Amino acid sequence: MEDMIFYDRLQFAFTITFHYIFPQLTMGLSLLIVYYKWKYLRNNNEKYNNAAKFLMKIFAINFTMGVITGIPMEFQFGTNWAKFSELTGGIIGQTLAMEGLFSFFLESSFLALFIFGEKLMGQKLHFLTGFLVFLGSWASGWFILATNAWMQHPVGYEILENGKFVLENFSALFTNPWLLPAFLHNQMASVVTSSFVVASIGAFYILRKKQVEYGKLFLKTGVVFGLISSLLVAFPTGDWNAKNVAKYQPAAFAAMEGIFETEEAGAEIVLIGQPNMVEKKLDNKIAVPNILSFLTHQDWNKQIPGMDQFKEEELPDNIPALYYSYHIMVGLGTIFIGIMALALFFLWRKKLYTFKPLLWFIMFLVPFPYIANITGWYTAELGRQPYLVYGLLKTSDGVSPTVSSGNTLFTLLGFVALYMLLGLLFLVLVGKTINEGPKLQKH
Repeated sequence: MEDMIFYDRLQFAFTITFHYIFPQLTMGLSLLIVYYKWKYLRNNNEKYNNAAKFLMKIFAINFTMGVITGIPMEFQFGTNWAKFSELTGGIIGQTLAMEGLFSFFLESSFLALFIFGEKLMGQKLHFLTGFLVFLGSWASGWFILATNAWMQHPVGYEILENGKFVLENFSALFTNPWLLPAFLHNQMASVVTSSFVVASIGAFYILRKKQVEYGKLFLKTGVVFGLISSLLVAFPTGDWNAKNVAKYQPAAFAAMEGIFETEEAGAEIVLIGQPNMVEKKLDNKIAVPNILSFLTHQDWNKQIPGMDQFKEEELPDNIPALYYSYHIMVGLGTIFIGIMALALFFLWRKKLYTFKPLLWFIMFLVPFPYIANITGWYTAELGRQPYLVYGLLKTSDGVSPTVSSGNTLFTLLGFVALYMLLGLLFLVLVGKTINEGPKLQKH
């Protein structure tokens, strides 16, 4: 049974990790596309229109890959997680259906109109189609986050005698106190990824001395949006999320912060340390006293429960992975603020476009926002364990009892091979699009 649960979780973790490479770019990129199209309407400078259409081509490739890699996850609800779907389908089916019916079709329909309908519609309607693509992509994130928020902090439900969850209050799904902070944090993180991608394309063009005018435009936009979104990811959205975890999932909060023992007079914040699960402590710890209590409760001496205050079965089942995921996310987020602040300073001094070391650094920094986003999601999902629905439905009770671990492992290997090919195809298509650049588009 343990092997079956492990492979079911591993397969879903792999497929959703690969899938989320694409939506995190499309959600943020849609905002930048709307920004460029708005700039074009304001000053009639064709380079902004070209920039918007160029980024929409990258958006379209990502959107297509997101659809292809998203479909298998829906089937996994029925194959690997049939019991979970049977028990909770009356609730999570609501938000997942709305995501498909409203957001996906809104996004896909107006994406086609934006790409092919500019001459037919005129510029104002073309801007409107871009805005509706943005609205659809962010609405998609809203409905998916509403589903996840219910799993993290279930509200508005009733459990029948047969164990099935039914929806008692539809509006509670969207007023869930977990939802808004998680949504804003997630969307700002997607803007971080998109900003770094756009800035790296700009740095690439400048370093190659190819389409330098667009290179400067992309770099400037990426740096400004990147710094703003990086700051917003940290505060207030990240702060708000952390306080929610401390309030609703205190065992997960203790684990991700590395608090093995409760401290009487305020909790320290750990900067560096390695979880030692045998001795229940952090090795080689570097920490600042009382800071965590102040950040969480605005009280230097407020006690925060450590892992010693919870039963073993209430704690996350992989504490080191949760701890490292959280600290990688926070560490990278801090670095992003520093890098983008430095880049903005050089931009202000009119030296950014000629300072090659920083341009190279920005160009090669592009994978790290993806890592930060994915480890952020790992933090949320590992923190919810050992539950599928926090406090109510254990992960072990949601798997399909008739699907063997061998079958799951076999299909996982198939996914790995297929997704490697899809990944290569994606890199070729995006690389070709970037190499062509905005100037070579037909107007």
